[in-house]
Amino acid sequence: MRSFNEGQYPKPGKTSLSYFSDNNVYLPRRALINNIIEENALVKTFEIVLEDEIYNTDFTYLPGQFMMLSIPHCGEAPFSFSSSPSRPSTFSLSIRKIGKLTTAVHALKAGDMVGVRGPYGQPFPMDDLAGNNLVFVAGGIGMAPLRSVIEFCVDNHDEYGDITVLYGCKNSGEICFEQDLNGWVKSGLITTRFTVDEPCDQWNGCTGLVTALLDDISIRGTRNKALVCGPGVMIRFVVERLMIMGLQGEDIITTLERNMKCGIGICGHCHHESKLICTDGPVFYVSELTDLVNL
Repeated sequence: MRSFNEGQYPKPGKTSLSYFSDNNVYLPRRALINNIIEENALVKTFEIVLEDEIYNTDFTYLPGQFMMLSIPHCGEAPFSFSSSPSRPSTFSLSIRKIGKLTTAVHALKAGDMVGVRGPYGQPFPMDDLAGNNLVFVAGGIGMAPLRSVIEFCVDNHDEYGDITVLYGCKNSGEICFEQDLNGWVKSGLITTRFTVDEPCDQWNGCTGLVTALLDDISIRGTRNKALVCGPGVMIRFVVERLMIMGLQGEDIITTLERNMKCGIGICGHCHHESKLICTDGPVFYVSELTDLVNL
């Protein structure tokens, strides 16, 4: 079912820098914040460049993988790539301010340094997606890892069928990647639908849950895949609806970013069912998950 090719996975290169050892997977590399984009009041996108120019040139990743980001005395946490590897020499992590580490990250400025290690995790199966019509369903910050796939598909649009993006947020103030969303609309390559749960005077679009946007699309033929990311309850209801529309578990892919700590399958903190999210995921086919209620 998975089309992941082990040979595809980016492998860390070697460096003579004293702060990194190939024998210690817990030591991060120094990285420079090149640019910061304020997506909304709580989310910023950080464009990052590795300090080691040689390593940075060779660095690559796949959509759906994640990096561990750290700040001394503040901690470390995993964040999925929100950029596409088809746009090399830098990568982006979109981070929501919710705790001590993320608050410290949000206080940083362009030119500041952070620690990073990775990439880790199973990516989206881009080979399996090729030749299919793709439906992306995202809620809130759940657009971040899907943005990586969408930009990859845009950059390689001849390899994919029709692309539809459905995006819902609690209110208009929580919308992320507004510039990208507008760009996707203007490109003519993507059909887009947006909604917010709470209407307001500044919003003249659709209101209601993101599942209602599925009423606007039809799934025809046999070559269709859906990619879903957002709060657990949203994922569950979207998956249920997609199955009613005719998709099977092997046609629906989600990414679970839950309780990951070490990032490499040692601590066991992210155990879910019989899997470790950091190494068996974070990307899963729905057919691999038996418990959608407790996502």
